[in-house]
Amino acid sequence: MRWTVHSEEELYRNQWLDIRVADVEITGGRHLQHRVMRTGPGAGAVVLNDAGEVLLEWRHRFIPDTWGYEVPIGGIHDGETAEAAAAREVEEETGWRPGPLRPLVYVQPTPGISDSEHHIFFADTAEHVGDPAEDWEAERIEWVPLADVPKLVAGRKIVSGTSMTALLYLYGAGRPS
Repeated sequence: MRWTVHSEEELYRNQWLDIRVADVEITGGRHLQHRVMRTGPGAGAVVLNDAGEVLLEWRHRFIPDTWGYEVPIGGIHDGETAEAAAAREVEEETGWRPGPLRPLVYVQPTPGISDSEHHIFFADTAEHVGDPAEDWEAERIEWVPLADVPKLVAGRKIVSGTSMTALLYLYGAGRPS
C-alpha cells in the first residue's frame, strides 16, 4: 500500500526546519491531513580506538529532558559531502580528529513524521587536537567500551535513535571493511 501525496502546504519554516501539512490519499481513496517535518541531512561518526572504546558525548536533550550518550553528529553544510561533515562534526564536538572514515550505516530516524536522514561513518583512529569548539554540545566526552553498549541501551544511557542504531550495528556487525 503506497500513500499518494496530492499537495503540501507550508506551515512554518526557518533555516533548520520546514513544517508542512500534506494531503495524503490512503487506501480506498480516503484522504489524511498529515504533518510533515522536512530537514536537511545530517552526518556523524562512530570512532573506535585500539582499546575497543567508542568516542561518545554525554549530553542533555532538553526536549525530552533526558541525559544520554551520543555519537557526534550534525548538519551537512551546502557544498559539503556527508563524509566531510562527519569529520568536521567529530572534531568540533569532541576535540578529536577522526582518521579515515568509511560508511557504517544510513538511518532515517523518524520516517513517520520527517524526511530526516543521517549518514554515519566509522573511523578506527583519532587524534586529540584540542577542546571541543563549543562548551554547550556535551557535558563530557568519553571513551566508552563498545562491549558496554548493550548494557547502556538497556539502562537507557543510550536513547538517541541514530546513536543506538550505529553503536548496536557496530557491536553486532563488527568493523566495516
